[in-house]
Amino acid sequence: MIETILGSENAERVLIYLLVRGKGYASEIADYFNVDLSPIQKQLLKFESGGVLVSTLAGRTRIFQFNPSYAFLSELKELLNKAFQFYPPEEVEQLKMNRRRPHRTGKPL
Repeated sequence: MIETILGSENAERVLIYLLVRGKGYASEIADYFNVDLSPIQKQLLKFESGGVLVSTLAGRTRIFQFNPSYAFLSELKELLNKAFQFYPPEEVEQLKMNRRRPHRTGKPL
């Protein structure tokens, strides 16, 4: 939808995913959109080096989220929210469904 403004479709995917879910890591985002991991990692690192995102380590996993001190964060989120309004309803529902609760070992998903 706004990939021409952001430069690539993967840039839009990364930002929309983080907008809706709050935080995420590279392989999680790549798996969700069914794309290769490398371009997603590159976009995340590009946004982090530009100050748009910040990351923290949880074990060996680098978790990304929006940088709260980014100067244009409110404007960026407003643009992403506007673009997200035009996503297909089934994709909106799937993105909003965030199942991260831990479950008992051996319990079927």
